[in-house]
Amino acid sequence: MAKTATKKEATVAEKLDSLYNLQLIDSEIDRIRTVRGELPLEVQDLEDELAGLDTRIAKMEDEINALDTDVSDRKNANKEAEAAIAKYKEQQNNVRNNREFESISKEVEYQELEIKLNEKRSKEAKAKVAHKKEVLAEAIERRGLRSQDLDAKTAELDEIIAETQTQEEKLIKKSKAALKSLDTRLGNAYTRLRNNAKNGLAVVPVDRDSCGGCFNKIPPQRQLDIHTKKKVIACEHCGRILVPSQETAE
Repeated sequence: MAKTATKKEATVAEKLDSLYNLQLIDSEIDRIRTVRGELPLEVQDLEDELAGLDTRIAKMEDEINALDTDVSDRKNANKEAEAAIAKYKEQQNNVRNNREFESISKEVEYQELEIKLNEKRSKEAKAKVAHKKEVLAEAIERRGLRSQDLDAKTAELDEIIAETQTQEEKLIKKSKAALKSLDTRLGNAYTRLRNNAKNGLAVVPVDRDSCGGCFNKIPPQRQLDIHTKKKVIACEHCGRILVPSQETAE
């Protein structure tokens, strides 16, 4: 019967080396993303601002059109009122008594009041249109400037992405493979530490007798334990996994 080959379990030293290698890969990914800086957020903010300006411009244009329509309708109403007044005045020449004359006079007076009211409302609407057009012009000018800013930022971001995308994709694949090669417990611990660290460092070397993450001093005996790589040791202050200084490791 053939013997089944069993996978040799990695030593602590090999696990630490794998962890540090994963950290180096992820730190390079972080460096690439840092090069982009705040550009993706700036592009998104500009896109949101432009969308808001588009909505505002469309709303103001609708309001101006509605006011222009109102002015036009009132102008037509005044023409109808003037025609009615002319008709009523003609009728006054043919009235049979004062009662009919007064009745027609009231109709004329009503139409004249309608004309005055329409003229007043038209004047108010025209003033609103003038104001809204000023605000609209400012919004359109602002949109033009923001659109130029967006084009410039997008071009800058696209250039950076084009330069680094292939490299980043390769590194991400390497990172996933390296993380998958770790045992679940170590992989989870690494991911948790990395997510909680501001600089993304979960595994750090001892540097000048101090933790490479929080820079707190490490006692000599603990440094010796770290250097032997016989067990996984975390910093007492920040919780990061410690590995020997790369100078001494070499």
